[in-house]
Amino acid sequence: MTVAKSILQLALPVLLILANQNIALANPPADHSGAEEMPKAPYLLAGAPTFETTLINFRAKYNEANPTQQIGEFRAISEPANSSLTRAASKINENLYASTALEKGTGKIKTLQITYLPIQGSEEKAARALAVRYMANLMRQFDATLSPEQSLAKVTSLIEKGKGQQFYKQEVGAVRFVISDNGEKGLTFAVEPVKLALAEP
Repeated sequence: MTVAKSILQLALPVLLILANQNIALANPPADHSGAEEMPKAPYLLAGAPTFETTLINFRAKYNEANPTQQIGEFRAISEPANSSLTRAASKINENLYASTALEKGTGKIKTLQITYLPIQGSEEKAARALAVRYMANLMRQFDATLSPEQSLAKVTSLIEKGKGQQFYKQEVGAVRFVISDNGEKGLTFAVEPVKLALAEP
């Protein structure tokens, strides 16, 4: 089996989850059967902003700040030729993944996501706690004023407020924090840039 196939197999679970979430729904289903169409995630909209950094720079900075909770190399996922995004994923462990969507051409980041796939049994509490720590680590990369304790409390609060919701957001300045809770199918925390409107003269 080739390395590319191995990576695709590892990334497939998280990508399937993200494809079914409002947060990463790139295209609406062909047959709505009368149901209300889910809006696209903000980073998929035309003209959506990017962070002024590349994935390589982000990962280097993240791993330097979090030596015991690192994110491995991201692997690109196949996209249609006409897609304006490049998606990539990194497996942290069997039930925790990091993923991203990059602007084609510049490689700048449109969204960064940590997805936790719930497990059952005695290891569930520790697995979820680790996932929340990774989410808090990601939050601190975009809000350096937070301490580790503050970021953990803030992520925990976001998860509680977004419980059962496919799209719950909280904007802080030029950054949007998003929770997408699909129950047993997975919990995603995302960080995205916000396009700030100019004040009226």
